[in-house]
Amino acid sequence: MNYQILKNIVNEELQRFVNISEEEWSAKISPDKWSKKEILGHLCDSALSNIRRFVITQYKENENIVYDQNFWVKAQNYQIVPTSDIINLWKFLNLQIVNVVENIADEDLQRTCDMTKTETKIFTLEYIINDYIDHLQHHLKAI
Repeated sequence: MNYQILKNIVNEELQRFVNISEEEWSAKISPDKWSKKEILGHLCDSALSNIRRFVITQYKENENIVYDQNFWVKAQNYQIVPTSDIINLWKFLNLQIVNVVENIADEDLQRTCDMTKTETKIFTLEYIINDYIDHLQHHLKAI
């Protein structure tokens, strides 16, 4: 499965993060846009939600597991959290995802979960894992 890809992403990004100044992490191009810190915080929130999906779907199919990304970022107030804390949280959450994913039995990858806010739409665990990695890479490009 894709756990090795995720491990590589984490290691590469941690090396890249060292070269980003605190000013760059905190800068906001407008009040309604996320800073790099808030984007990374959003990726922590995404990791938390997806850990739940990856675990729960193995024993309970079609559970609706969603979250309001803007509310989560606002509620956690990542803008005032030390950048190093957000980086560490992101690192350890993603390493935990690697641990969870590498332990999913192949036959469980076809189990399903609903991750939509309105109309029910069912996705396989395999799809959700791949989608998580795509989503992660998309947001890391903005950092």
